[in-house]
Parts: sequence; C-alpha cells; structure tokens
Amino acid sequence: MGGHRLNWLERLIHWILLRWFVRNGWTVSGTLPPDLKIVIMGASHTSNWDFLVFLGAVHSLNRKVHFIGKHSLFRWPLGGFMHALGGIPVDRGSRQDLVSQVVAQFDAHDEFILVVAPEGTRSRTKEWKTGFYQIALKAGAPIVPAGPDFPSKRAVFGAAIRPTGNYAEDMKPAFHFFRTIVPRHPERSDFPDGF
Repeated sequence: MGGHRLNWLERLIHWILLRWFVRNGWTVSGTLPPDLKIVIMGASHTSNWDFLVFLGAVHSLNRKVHFIGKHSLFRWPLGGFMHALGGIPVDRGSRQDLVSQVVAQFDAHDEFILVVAPEGTRSRTKEWKTGFYQIALKAGAPIVPAGPDFPSKRAVFGAAIRPTGNYAEDMKPAFHFFRTIVPRHPERSDFPDGF
C-alpha cells in the first residue's frame, strides 16, 4: 500500500473493508491520479454507509486513506482502532487552526490521501465547508471529487482538480460531477448556491 508498511491491525481492517466492499457488490469507476498526496472531496454524504464505501473504494485501489477525527476519539480504548482505520486526530481547541494541523500531516508524510466530507453533516444543507479546499491549496495537492452511486453500486472518482485559489471556478467541475451520481438518500442532498 504505497510506501507504508501496515501493522497487523491495519492489515485486518484493510481485509475487512475489501471483503465488505466486494461482497456487497460495489465496484470502482474512475481512478485516482498518480500523485502521492491527494484530497478526496467525498459527497453527497447522506448516510454512514458512505464512509465505508469511500474507504473500501480507496483500499481496493491499494492506497491508504486518512480522515480527520476529534482528538478525544483517539484515546484508549478506541485510539489504536481509529489510527488503524486511517484517522488523524485534530484538536479544535488548539491555537493552531484545523487547516494548519492537517497541512502539517501532509508535510510529514511522503504519501498522504485525505478524504473529507465537505457537507459536514448527513442532513440536507447548502452550507458546505471549504476547509478541504484550503488544505489542498496549501499542501499543493489535487482535489478528487468522489461519491457513491447507490443505484449502480459504484464508488465513482471524478477528474482531479488542481486548486488555483479561485474556489468558485475550481469547484464548478466538482459540483457538476456530484450531480451525476445518486447518494443513498437523495432527499438529503443539496448544493451551495451558485453551483
């Protein structure tokens, strides 16, 4: 899995995720760019199952994926499991802002793939967060829009977007992509005004 050597718990989780993904009839459409550092913009996030689909899809491509979690979740007894799943603890009360904490993780690794659900909720919302964009811009990483298409049971990766600093222009292809896939609960899916 890239240059990362998996410990026994990571190998077990990798095996379980792949088994779940395949046994439930999921396939992957599209691929990730060859970049070693990537931000995956995962949407529409309408169900807890979406996260398993994302993890299974990326693991099926033999890449390790990371996600952001509240630092308190990484204490015993869940700490080892959360790390093995790919979790990165962040302290929202820290003086260092969230974007800087995550960019530091990109800087500390030769290979780092981060999946972020910009909606920040499984409920219907037009208020999508833009932290993923700032992270990608500062880390010099492409953004890959990705999402589950439940009717076809496909985990779909869109074309990579190289952020320029112009969020509105850069994100137009991403929001067009998200309109081509159907989440588990379409009634909970919405998009920010202007997209």
